[in-house]
Amino acid sequence: MAADGDALKQFRNAWWQRLLDDGSSYELTRFAVLRLLGLVYLVAFLILAWQMDPLFGSSGLLPAAKWMTAVHRNLGAGAYWRVPTLFWASSSDTAMHVLCWLGIALAAASLLGVTNAIVQLALWGIYMSFVHVGQIFYGYGWEIQLLETGFLAAFLCPVRGWRPLPATRVPVVGIWLLRWLAFRVMVGAALIKLRGDSCWRDLTCLDYHFETQPNPGPLAWWLHHSPHGVHAFGVLFNHFVELVVPWFAFGFRRWRHVAGILLVVFQVTLIVSGNLSFLNWLMIIPALACFDDTAWTRLLPERRRAPLLERFAALPSSRPHVIAASVYGVVVAVLSVPVVINLFSSEQVMNTSFIPLDLVNTYGAFGSVDRARYEVILEGTRDEEPDASAHWEEYELPCQPGDVRRRPCLVTPYHYRLDWQMWFLGNEAPSGYVDGNEEWLVHLVWQLLRGEPGPRRLLARDPFRGSPPRWIRVGIWRYAFSDRREDGWWQRKRVGQLIAPVSLDDPGLRAYVEAYGWGDALP
Repeated sequence: MAADGDALKQFRNAWWQRLLDDGSSYELTRFAVLRLLGLVYLVAFLILAWQMDPLFGSSGLLPAAKWMTAVHRNLGAGAYWRVPTLFWASSSDTAMHVLCWLGIALAAASLLGVTNAIVQLALWGIYMSFVHVGQIFYGYGWEIQLLETGFLAAFLCPVRGWRPLPATRVPVVGIWLLRWLAFRVMVGAALIKLRGDSCWRDLTCLDYHFETQPNPGPLAWWLHHSPHGVHAFGVLFNHFVELVVPWFAFGFRRWRHVAGILLVVFQVTLIVSGNLSFLNWLMIIPALACFDDTAWTRLLPERRRAPLLERFAALPSSRPHVIAASVYGVVVAVLSVPVVINLFSSEQVMNTSFIPLDLVNTYGAFGSVDRARYEVILEGTRDEEPDASAHWEEYELPCQPGDVRRRPCLVTPYHYRLDWQMWFLGNEAPSGYVDGNEEWLVHLVWQLLRGEPGPRRLLARDPFRGSPPRWIRVGIWRYAFSDRREDGWWQRKRVGQLIAPVSLDDPGLRAYVEAYGWGDALP
């Protein structure tokens, strides 16, 4: 009996040891994670380089400097902790441009192979500075997910050295933290769906999603017209990958590999069916932690596999590096407590940070799915009176549905941020009013009436490029994918008006401009 007890004890010990550390190396995993993260950072900073001036520069729709002044006035010294950003030192356009291009340079270096903790911390600090002053244009879940992933990536890298494959082993704690991130993102998304909208439970959400998602891609038209059985299978696959598969990321090697493949395949299907910025590219990063070097070497010629694995197995560990990663693991465990509580809460919130540094966050997506698509379209005219006889021309955005004959765009991982806000506005448009969160829209109308150059960066077509219109109005349109027998990609119908025709002489518009501190722009 004693021998049987010893055997059982040895089995239990071996089981836990094999689960927590099966002797796998993760050097190629670290390489892949950091290169993809470098790509995402590079795209994120390029988006900033092109769009930050018209969005939140000094002449932007929501100027960051004015906003920071208001925050400091309300919070006093507490603003520095509540809104951590390097731009407290200077929020000038020059300071923003310098940090943006520094971020581009560091992201490119990371993409090309530089593996260094200081570089990763610099990328995190710079991008966090922009996220925290980008206001509504940077209020999306993937922004804080990039910050969490970026800070974690610093603990995968040595402080000294720059080589793509460092001379010391990656701490296994960092790999487990990536898996924990993947788990939280996927399970959080599953639970917010099941709690948030009945169509996720009756398997009908994809009957609407492809048509009503923020910026549908070309494939979305075909997927929308697929049979309901295909849509129902897609919802079931979504639930399986988001709710079941993440648990196997913590399992034995083969389980992890299968889980990693399913997680990556799922994200690729989302990439090709929509334009969710770099969200799905970002989600692939922690999913890569499911793979160890035995999986990656299968992509290499057989003669190179064993020597490479032997080389990785012989790498020494850096004790300070392991200690630093372990300490951060404890920090993540503590900060995960409110996140886990939120997951099990009937009042679950999504895409929320519990501390200002965005180190451990809660995530979710598409907790509800729109049943119809509404778009807000800006139109202008140079005619003297905005009556029925006036000739109106439409402004077009790069990815927002406008011209029904224009093919839906495919731009992921790039992100047109004004298009995205217009989609959110479209969700509320049938109510027929602009609330306090849409001052950016009124500012956009004001700038277009003045013919300011800033908004042109955000537009695909400005019909009044030579001289501004006299009047602008904002209409509400219902869009639906065209059927197979129709020409074009969309059909649409005007169903209302969000902003009645206004001109620069409109006293209400001028009062609004002055109230929001844009009075220095008054002629």
